[in-house]
Amino acid sequence: MKPNPEHTPRPVHDTKAARRAGVTAFVGTTIEWFDFYIYGTASALVLGALFFPDVSPAMGTLAAFATFAVGFIARPLGGIVFGHFGDKFGRKNAVIVTLAIMGVGTVGVGLLPTYSQIGIWAPILLVLLRVLQGIAMGGEWGGAVLIATEFAPPRKKVLYGAFAQQGSPVGNLLATVAFLGLTAMSDAAFEGWGWRIPFVASAGLVVVALYIRLRIEETPEMKAAAESQEKKRMPLAEVLGAHKIPLFLGVGAVVAGVAITYVKTTFALSWATTDLGFERSDFLLVITIALVAQVIVQPFGAILATKIDVRRAVFWMLVPELVVLPLMFVLISTGSLVWAIIGMVLATAPHAMYYAALAGILAQVFPTHIRYTGISLSYQLSTAIFAGTAPMVSQFLLNRSGSIWPVVALGLGYVLLSLICMTALLRRSPTSGADHSDPATVRTTAAAL
Repeated sequence: MKPNPEHTPRPVHDTKAARRAGVTAFVGTTIEWFDFYIYGTASALVLGALFFPDVSPAMGTLAAFATFAVGFIARPLGGIVFGHFGDKFGRKNAVIVTLAIMGVGTVGVGLLPTYSQIGIWAPILLVLLRVLQGIAMGGEWGGAVLIATEFAPPRKKVLYGAFAQQGSPVGNLLATVAFLGLTAMSDAAFEGWGWRIPFVASAGLVVVALYIRLRIEETPEMKAAAESQEKKRMPLAEVLGAHKIPLFLGVGAVVAGVAITYVKTTFALSWATTDLGFERSDFLLVITIALVAQVIVQPFGAILATKIDVRRAVFWMLVPELVVLPLMFVLISTGSLVWAIIGMVLATAPHAMYYAALAGILAQVFPTHIRYTGISLSYQLSTAIFAGTAPMVSQFLLNRSGSIWPVVALGLGYVLLSLICMTALLRRSPTSGADHSDPATVRTTAAAL
């Protein structure tokens, strides 16, 4: 018998449980992102020389960035697999499995022999382990966001979604600080074994996160969907069928929140240390200070989107990036450490605030029974197409033109794409600030989309 949506039980929102879920999402995503980001930092600093030694340094860096991109290409697969799993069987189990997979992939990279030890098998295994990381990260993000937002009280979902988003800059900060601490080593020690330390040490962090996640309950909205039998056999089919336009717009809306980060950090780190003469430790310090600023500033994006109209908030968070991103590259090109720090901090604030609000907005576009699949596919397709390729495309543009300005144009294109797509998404979804745990809201939103 087909369930009557009028009789779907409304989830009960417990403020204490919501806060605990938010903290759980934050801790888990911090550790997952730490594991994912240390690969990006290592690819900019050392992986090219160790795993692709038979090419020029510039091409070795490009090859290392290509393996970096592979992790992003694998993320939609993780989003599809664990989105289906999470929509069918619950969010909790999905994020536990993704965390374990990420731990295996990350520690595996830290223990992997180099090209000089096992030849061509070294880059092959490196790519396979990066794929494993990508699958885990692809499944992780959507589940963490939903654990935070589906426990959240009505009208505070964007705010609680920021808990999961905060794990990204904190994980990035921890990854950068880990490598910054290793710069005290000699180059020989760092390239020989020092770079492996963050990868292997992540095993302890994964154990802590698994313990925390095992203690969380299933989300109230997922429980309500299960009780009303409001689950689909193939969530992916419904997303690609009835919700393909919001999916497409969601992919574009995510770009500025993810791709700019890798232009500013992974690519800029390589550019500054290879072409501009910055010491590795100095530019890691630049990135570290910018990440501290991001950790502080980012939550204000979710607050802004909660306090004022979401469309206005998005406009005021993205438009400034069109000015400060080119300014950042100009200031870095001066070769001054102080100006580089100022430029990086200025360019970090707008897109970081946008990133904070992004998860909560997307989580309200799709109804509960396909939500994990919908937001995961939107986010992970965007990261695969735009974010994962950003350092590689940036390096290619720099190698081809000899100028940083094509890279600047690429970054501005990312910002404009997100501004257009998010504006269109919000216009199509007037209930994007509403509570989708209400069955009436689910029906209204489905009709609007």
